[in-house]
Amino acid sequence: MRLMSTFNRHPMLPELEHDESARQAFVRTFRGHLAAHVMPGNYQNYAKRIEPEFRAQAGRAPADQYEVRRLMERDSYYQFWSAMQRRSQELLWESVVEPTERQLPRLIDRARALSKRPARGRRKGSLRLEPSLPIPDYHTTVDIHLQPGGYHTDFAPDDVTAGAAYDNGIYLYLSGALGPENNSMGDLLVGFFRERFPDRDPRRILDMGCAIGNSTLRWGRAFPKADLHAIDVGAPVLRYGHARAEALGVAVHFSQQNAERTDFEAGSFDLVVSHIMLHETSKSAIRNVMAECHRLLRPGGLMLHLEIPRGRTPLEKFMHNWESYNNNETFSRFMTEIDLAGIAVQGGFAPDRAQVVEYTPRMSADQLHYSDAFSWKIVVGHR
Repeated sequence: MRLMSTFNRHPMLPELEHDESARQAFVRTFRGHLAAHVMPGNYQNYAKRIEPEFRAQAGRAPADQYEVRRLMERDSYYQFWSAMQRRSQELLWESVVEPTERQLPRLIDRARALSKRPARGRRKGSLRLEPSLPIPDYHTTVDIHLQPGGYHTDFAPDDVTAGAAYDNGIYLYLSGALGPENNSMGDLLVGFFRERFPDRDPRRILDMGCAIGNSTLRWGRAFPKADLHAIDVGAPVLRYGHARAEALGVAVHFSQQNAERTDFEAGSFDLVVSHIMLHETSKSAIRNVMAECHRLLRPGGLMLHLEIPRGRTPLEKFMHNWESYNNNETFSRFMTEIDLAGIAVQGGFAPDRAQVVEYTPRMSADQLHYSDAFSWKIVVGHR
């Protein structure tokens, strides 16, 4: 994984004082140290000691990730790494929430101003909120990623706290490896689209589960003539995302909607995408999302859902699912066993028009940073 040293500090990001900047630098370095120098020891210990001891007693290798979990969670080295990894995530949010709260009135005013600012010769985006929209249980049961209040909680009128914390937080979460605007997953999926479907020029695009629109903007830049829409259930991330998009000069129409059932007309999009949204939902929600994508696509339209592979071996699956057990990614661990192409077929896509592609991007180093570390999983559906 290559680490980035720069962050495009656009107008919606909180400004950091010296101590706040130093604290975030410590969190970033601490997490990088754990990832590079501590976490790999789990694989070494398993190969050299834990798996051979189990094999000697049971006469076989561990059968699945759940059996591996029972072994690993008794290991003192794993316990140490896991505790430090959990604490690093808590420190991350502490380091970004404090400057956000300190400047919250200013950030809210800035978002209001950016939303009202004239477009100055370019198309302007929009923001539509639905205060009565029910927030699904998979958002309200826990704070996803331990982010205080999740993506949907308002702490003040016209709040943008969740968006500001998320923008700064995911940069620290991956040590800046999502790129200077946290947009590498958008880069990746746009690259896949152009590589596999070079003759397509979508005129209407929908990004589901957009959060702050960090991946959405990449589609707007790639297809500037397209009518670009982005939805999420969280009002504060959408307020922030809209202001951020306006500050960065990309026209996006944000609306507060649940991807399981939107208010867009049937057959109204050429392309529907998402960027690691599916694992934040539920088994029933994924089926609903697939059906909604099928409903929204025009004949000949295309669905692309980007997801992170969850490992091939039982140990890899267990380690990937640390986030599920320890970082409030409650549904994530079930993704290792789900037939996403089959669910797309249940949603209405023809069996020969739905597939899951493992994709290793072929892009230059300045385009992808985290995303080129391994192959990704993309659910492809043709209408």
